[in-house]
Amino acid sequence: MIVADTNLLVYLYIRRDHSEHAEAAASRDPVWAAPLLWRSEFRNALVSMLRRGAVEMHDALRTIGEAEQWMRGREYTVSSDLVLRLAASSRCSAHDCEFVALAQDLGVSLVTPDREVLVSFPDAAVSLADFVR
Repeated sequence: MIVADTNLLVYLYIRRDHSEHAEAAASRDPVWAAPLLWRSEFRNALVSMLRRGAVEMHDALRTIGEAEQWMRGREYTVSSDLVLRLAASSRCSAHDCEFVALAQDLGVSLVTPDREVLVSFPDAAVSLADFVR
């Protein structure tokens, strides 16, 4: 099991530059977990694409439905106390720290392309490129 950053989920479900790496990560470890926040962040990515005309509504609805189905049962709430402590001790957002907190709680790695998270939490986070190597 890994904790998957929302970007990793977006790369997996929406063809982007790093989609091949996301597919390789899913092949390497198909059990992904995430804080419930991933849904809002994923929706936000879809809305941005809708507004740019990069995706049609029916495709966005299908995509979020598939992603939600795949993640069902592996979505978690996280400790506000831990999130605030992690955010206060780093330059990362509370959003990013939700993923770090979950990885720490579950005792697994957070796979992320986010450089600030990787620098701030080297014991919890691994880059997508390193994970698929």
